[in-house]
Amino acid sequence: MFVPPRCPYRGCRLHLDPDPSAFRRHGHYRADCRAHPVPRFRCGACRRTFSRQSFRADYRDHRPDLNARLFLLLASGLGLRQSARNLGLSSRCCELKFRKIARHLRRLNLNLRAELPSGASFQLDELETFEGRRNTRPLSVPVLIERDSRFLVWAESATIRPRGRMTSSRRRAIERDQKRLGKRRDRSRRSVRRTLVRGADLAVALPIVVLETDKKTSYISLAKEVFGGRRLVHHTTSSKLLRDVRNPLFPINHTEASARDLMGRLRRRSWLASKKRRYLDLGLQLFAAYRNYVRRRFNGDSFSAAQMLGFVRRRMSASEMLSWRQDWGRSSIHPLAVRSDSIESGSGVHGTAA
Repeated sequence: MFVPPRCPYRGCRLHLDPDPSAFRRHGHYRADCRAHPVPRFRCGACRRTFSRQSFRADYRDHRPDLNARLFLLLASGLGLRQSARNLGLSSRCCELKFRKIARHLRRLNLNLRAELPSGASFQLDELETFEGRRNTRPLSVPVLIERDSRFLVWAESATIRPRGRMTSSRRRAIERDQKRLGKRRDRSRRSVRRTLVRGADLAVALPIVVLETDKKTSYISLAKEVFGGRRLVHHTTSSKLLRDVRNPLFPINHTEASARDLMGRLRRRSWLASKKRRYLDLGLQLFAAYRNYVRRRFNGDSFSAAQMLGFVRRRMSASEMLSWRQDWGRSSIHPLAVRSDSIESGSGVHGTAA
């Protein structure tokens, strides 16, 4: 039976200091998208009413039955327009659903992670893509993974300056962009540092932090600053080596190749490229959630990357990923606290619904 974990109204004293015994049942209602009645409750403190749906990630959604299908389509390399065609939605509806789903998955990815077990190590690399226009608005995307599990710790985009062969037409295009958008700054270093900080949050209990990268000179100084020079072991590999399975950086290279395959926004020659950088970041969060919690680590495995690290007890389905709201941090209902329309006890790091 569902028990409200808190009052959903932020002005109520039971929002931050909940007392489950203060919530009384207040009837139910039926929704076309639910197989069973949705229970309603009344808060004993503020006297306002709410339903179980107030705690769902699809709260106030139109066509919530399509959310999981849209998530899987976008995580399989399709763009927003083709996904909209397949689902019978408008392009605008599909776009808004994508943004809401991706923001939810970013919070879920942060809520579910915990400290890494002993023996864990990191690999870091950067891939290049673009926003809007290839020859004038390039982007760098630092990617950090745990090597053995292939858990994607963090990835985000950062602006970099155009480089390479400069033709007269390209210079004119750059000048037009600068007049319209301002001078393009190189924020790659700052983005790499933020990415390493995400890894440091998971490595606080590790006596030694192993980091493998290529020979880019800025990596070593940033890694020492973030992890501390005394416990950092930094291995470098030349980026000129053949990128096959014998390459020490094969795990991170394989992850980047998978990201380009499953994210149309990252493909080198595609009209699915993001028009704005912030939407590429949302796409990266969607891919990370799929890669970490839904997909098997390898085709021959039966467990996910997060399951291998002990962050969750089993692989999750798309519907479970999009079940309970995650905007209350680790006090949010755990996504494994639900199966279909019934409640099961979750064994994750934050609250359950039962």
